[in-house]
Amino acid sequence: MKGVSFAVPEGSVFGILGPNGSGKTTLLGLITDILKPTSGSYKLFNEEPNEGHRRQMGTFLETPNFYHYLSAVRNLKISAAIKQRGADDIDRVIAAVNLTQRKDSRFSTYSLGMKQRLAIASCLLGNPNVLILDEPTNGLDPVGIAETRELIKKLHQQGKTIIMASHLLDEVEKVCTHVAILKKGELIAAGHVDEILANEDIVEISAADMNKLKQVAGTLTGYTSIKPEENLLKMYYPLGTANLEQINRSFFEQGVVLNSLQVKKKSLESKFFELTN
Repeated sequence: MKGVSFAVPEGSVFGILGPNGSGKTTLLGLITDILKPTSGSYKLFNEEPNEGHRRQMGTFLETPNFYHYLSAVRNLKISAAIKQRGADDIDRVIAAVNLTQRKDSRFSTYSLGMKQRLAIASCLLGNPNVLILDEPTNGLDPVGIAETRELIKKLHQQGKTIIMASHLLDEVEKVCTHVAILKKGELIAAGHVDEILANEDIVEISAADMNKLKQVAGTLTGYTSIKPEENLLKMYYPLGTANLEQINRSFFEQGVVLNSLQVKKKSLESKFFELTN
């Protein structure tokens, strides 16, 4: 890791976003004391890290690893004994991840999504303030992804601070409030999701006379750049500033009738690749 520095606001869902090999899991390993840094430092709860701080954190850093022949309840009892916390919390965490009806079923009978949710239940033992999740939807089908996302949103609403690593752009956009983008172990950008991943309105326009359209577009104000494409003109505006009624009127007053006018946010995918390539 090189030059990685950011703060995680209390109560946020903070995404560590980057392609495979960018250093996401390494960063989480450092935060949870699984890996030792060769240089640099970090703080937990605004203090130098200690064992007490780490007991306030629930972690999910790899594929769920439970005893296949045991039930959810039995597996969580073992997890609670290892963590030395949460032995009296098992029914609550099973209910929190919506596994109550299957709590006595063997782990081997669970779907992958249920296994992931049981792993998150293990993180919740002892009611930690901070959850650290490494690729929590990795390998899940669409139903499992949706269930896990809803669970993360529910935990956020309960006031948990959640730090999650993901290479899925859509996941970060849908569940995270803040994001840090990594590329080959370096921090590319960090901040609120809306500021980092969606910072422009793109107005797409077209007209029968594209030459006249481009000419008139050059006389307008408020946009940051113009990009002509085949049978289309894209005008880029700062986020939230594109006024379609005003744009349409400006063209009409200068003799151009638009046959297409729509605004789009800059896509998360295009912004992500712009930052990491």
